[in-house]
Amino acid sequence: MSLTNPPSSSGSLSRTRVGNLKRSLQATVDDAIESRRPGGYTSKVRVRDRYNIVGFISSGTYGRVYKAVGKNGKKGEFAIKKFKPDKEGETIQYTGLSQSAIREMALCTELSHANVVQLEEIILEDKCIFMVFEYTEHDLLQIIHHHTQPQRHAIPATMVRSIMFQLLNGLLYLHTNWVLHRDLKPANILVTSSGAIRIGDLGLARLFYKPLNSLFSGDKVVVTIWYRAPELLMGSRHYTPAVDMWAIGCIFAELLSLRPIFKGEEAKMDSKKTVPFQRNQMMKIVEILGLPRKESWPGLASMPEYSQLQSLVLHRQPSHFHRGSNLEGWYQSCLKNGGYTSTSGAGTPGADGFDLLSRMLEYDPSKRLTAEQALEHPYFTNGGAISGNCFEGIEGKYPHRRVTQDDNDIRTGSLPGTKRSGLPDDSLMRASKRLKE
Repeated sequence: MSLTNPPSSSGSLSRTRVGNLKRSLQATVDDAIESRRPGGYTSKVRVRDRYNIVGFISSGTYGRVYKAVGKNGKKGEFAIKKFKPDKEGETIQYTGLSQSAIREMALCTELSHANVVQLEEIILEDKCIFMVFEYTEHDLLQIIHHHTQPQRHAIPATMVRSIMFQLLNGLLYLHTNWVLHRDLKPANILVTSSGAIRIGDLGLARLFYKPLNSLFSGDKVVVTIWYRAPELLMGSRHYTPAVDMWAIGCIFAELLSLRPIFKGEEAKMDSKKTVPFQRNQMMKIVEILGLPRKESWPGLASMPEYSQLQSLVLHRQPSHFHRGSNLEGWYQSCLKNGGYTSTSGAGTPGADGFDLLSRMLEYDPSKRLTAEQALEHPYFTNGGAISGNCFEGIEGKYPHRRVTQDDNDIRTGSLPGTKRSGLPDDSLMRASKRLKE
């Protein structure tokens, strides 16, 4: 399959459907139970009645993810995300689901696009909610890591081009439907065995169509630090889809160099939940892009953290603080180290690749490329058709996602025996074994 043009907007959500996303979780559940519509919420169905759990994939603050295969006529492989209910204190007192879990369920139920992860169904069982997704064998972080082992070898330029086109394709769909992702990074970009890109993990995603409050008031910290746009670092109370485009620029740079382009150290919030100025991360950006200037970024001086930026310059004055952007030097070094040629063409990112990267890593968010503009860039329009399979023509196989047997117990009853880290509490398992003996 070849992709040569951006998708039409015929798959866009209507304004009415966008409004539906704002309904409460309970209302959504009630409607889905009544209508029994595909991809909706399912009642009185147990996970193990429909799926065989193959193994454990990962855990986090939200809960756990398992690999499963369908049974009783349901075919295919699936990833099941089990949310842990919020609880207070050492005694288990369930207080409901997190805001991010509710948002992800509401959005994934409505969204449908070839480059956005596909939700199969949501199952309510006891005190847990399970989101069942299609299973993907890879993610971009895993692919990047593979290219650093055992020694660094560049990702083929045709593969990078396909990944970027599909990624922007999915992002255009989200932005067209008033959805900001707000956590784009290689680990959240999924890849199927057939080379299709899926934008995943919409836990921080939210609508930006006529919000009742500023986006900042709801979530003061968004986007993983290395992919966080400068306007967010500067404390902007209002932001746009440009924050996602900055993250895409960072991902593009990482696909080419096999390492994060702006790898700063994050300063954590204090006990009063005060958001600190991310001094180190801002320095990493300045080292490559130079200092942002009021002349080229008119809104800079009005940013809440502008005084912090001035203080950074006054107290630390390395030479790179006073020179222009060195992005082109970084890029040319990247091409050389990766074995790419400097001319544009199907086999190399070339000059077109640099122009695309520089336009996505623009300080001023109002000047940053949109997803639609990026898809029309010469990097994609020159050099022939783009494959919808990013692995097309690539020799060798990429390793599949690691699935372990460390914790393949998806039963909801296992939740009270869960440590705060989200990993299984084997002390309870040992106690049970002793009782049997």
